[in-house]
Amino acid sequence: MPTGITIHDPRERLFAAAERVLLRAGPSVLTSRAVTDEAGVAKGVLHRHFADFDDFLAALVHDRVTRLELTTAALLGSAGTGTVAGNLAAALAAALEPVAVAMVALITFRDELRARLREAWPEGVPLLAEASRMVSAYLEAERGLGRVAGDADPGVLAPMLIGAAHLLLADRTGDRPAPEAIRAMVAGTLAPAVQ
Repeated sequence: MPTGITIHDPRERLFAAAERVLLRAGPSVLTSRAVTDEAGVAKGVLHRHFADFDDFLAALVHDRVTRLELTTAALLGSAGTGTVAGNLAAALAAALEPVAVAMVALITFRDELRARLREAWPEGVPLLAEASRMVSAYLEAERGLGRVAGDADPGVLAPMLIGAAHLLLADRTGDRPAPEAIRAMVAGTLAPAVQ
């Protein structure tokens, strides 16, 4: 690999390379060498910006969770518009897009990474836990608007929806389910709670 060449935004370049490797080959082949080869940089570039590979992976997960904040804002902004099931289906498909699903597998695959992430997320799998918080906050907002039953428990419904959505979307190598399938799952799960 060339040395002495300025790399603009090396963290983003390395993150993008890691995401491509995850999508193409899965967490079992994600190594620092695979990432730097994919990024077209020397291995030392990764170690100049991160203490070790698990530090890099933890930063990658944090970056993905930060991106989820945009989906959360859009979902919360949709409260009171469209349908509850339609809004949630779109948000779940965005939150659990293929890279995020691959990262969930990565987190469960690497013990050291999970241990590092426990500081920020003492419970659950980080991306899934954040998505569950997103869904719960949205259901609270819709309950406040009267579109979700007053006795519905967003804290119970949210993990149910995340689990069901993850099951639908977990296969990174197969075709993604149609939006209608995700919407049907959400509608069926929420049927007793939606006004």
